[in-house]
Formats: sequence, C-alpha cells, structure tokens
Amino acid sequence: MSSISDRTDLTALADLYVTHLDRDRHRDDWFGEVFTDDAHLTFPMGEYKGTAGLTEFQELARTTFERTHHTATNYTIDVDGDRATIRAHLTAVHVRKAAAPAEHFTIGGHYEAGAVRTPDGWRIQRFVFDLVWHEGQAPGH
Repeated sequence: MSSISDRTDLTALADLYVTHLDRDRHRDDWFGEVFTDDAHLTFPMGEYKGTAGLTEFQELARTTFERTHHTATNYTIDVDGDRATIRAHLTAVHVRKAAAPAEHFTIGGHYEAGAVRTPDGWRIQRFVFDLVWHEGQAPGH
C-alpha cells in the first residue's frame, strides 16, 4: 500500500475517532472501527485499557457531560510498514447541561496515537493525550 494511501486512511481514522466521540457518544458499538481490542488510552484523569476501559471512559463522559464538541487539527503522520504514529492538536468543548451551553469546560492539547494495520484496516492501539490548557470549571470542582 502506498504511503499517500496510508496517510489518507490514518487521517480518516483520526477524524472518525473525534466524530464518534460527539455523534455516537451514547453508543459503544463503534470502538472496533477505531481501536484494537487491546487499546491503551492515557488521559490526565486516568488510563483506560481494552474494550472495558473504553466503555468506562465513554461512560464517564456520558454521565458528566450532555454535549461535547471535539476538533482535531494539524495532523502529523509517520508510517513504518504496518505501524504508524498520528500526532495532532485537539480541542474539546464539554457542556454539562445542553440547556446551558455557555457553561462549559474546554480543553486543548496534543495527542499521539500509535496505530497498527489490521485485516480490517488501520486501528489505534495506543493513545496518549497531553493537556496544554483548560478553561472553565473542571469536572469535580
């Protein structure tokens, strides 16, 4: 497979992830479209491993916020055979109550995702988010 094709597929995978976070936040059946079964996600508030960890992470988001809006930009993608690294900037707006969208918690940072080529296409196996800034009242405060 060509490097350009791989980069296109990996960019689409990264976009699919943030799309699912917002559009499909009340479902967990999309995980296999984005992640490997043994995926390991690291965020400032904790680590989440495998499908059970992904479910826990999504449930935390669902019970804390009624709406979210994620935007990823500035992709840098390095492909090495059947492995790849995706780096991107990420901004996310978290709205606790849909009826009061002005009261939100916004974060910005960078992420690095390790992806592997599977029989079903590229999937993220490792995801690390580095928080750079936040605005508004964080959860639990």
